[in-house]
Amino acid sequence: MSSTTGFSSYFHFSQVDWPSMWSATIETIWMTIFSLVLVAILGVLLGLLLFETTGSTNFWARLVHGLTALFVNVFRSVPFIILIVLLLPLTKKLVGTIIGPKAALPSLIISAAPFYARMVELAFHEIDHGVIEAAEAMGATRWQIVYKVLLPESSPALVSGITVTGISLIGFTAMAGVIGAGGLGNLAYLDGFQASNNTVTLVATIIILLVVFVCQTIGDFVVKRLDKRVAN
Repeated sequence: MSSTTGFSSYFHFSQVDWPSMWSATIETIWMTIFSLVLVAILGVLLGLLLFETTGSTNFWARLVHGLTALFVNVFRSVPFIILIVLLLPLTKKLVGTIIGPKAALPSLIISAAPFYARMVELAFHEIDHGVIEAAEAMGATRWQIVYKVLLPESSPALVSGITVTGISLIGFTAMAGVIGAGGLGNLAYLDGFQASNNTVTLVATIIILLVVFVCQTIGDFVVKRLDKRVAN
């Protein structure tokens, strides 16, 4: 019988159920990509709302800014492992279950979208205000300023921000796995930690690191292509 402790216990690769490992990897990638797409959309909308209402003297704009800022500050401050438990009733109502990869999506999105929204707001504020004023002077509408000035000028920062958010989401999926959301986190906890199979835990960790490295590499490549200050 093989030892379950000591350094050698991490290298019993014959004990790894590779089809299960592959299935868990697909679940982790699926949860990350699906939630990342929705986080990007919601984050840009929330960040734009914060940017457009900042410093306004209009009562309704200030009210919207206050409520949006409150939502963003609250949900980006709650630790993810607590948030996923708090949202179990909402998760059950939205997806019909609190177990499996689908059950992790509401918590992943609600946790990461406010985080990305702050990055979007900062990216918009870093744009030279003279560029926006020039567009306004030429008669551009607010919507034209958004999609012809704000989004293109801040695109490197937006991509950099979504890359960081995506890496955070990969970590969140691992945490969600501990309470039954599936993926590599779930496999590492059940088949690795609880079954005292250190090799499974090690392999799951290495695969998560590889996914993170791929995500970071793709993000860096896109940022370099978009950033006008970097010579291509």
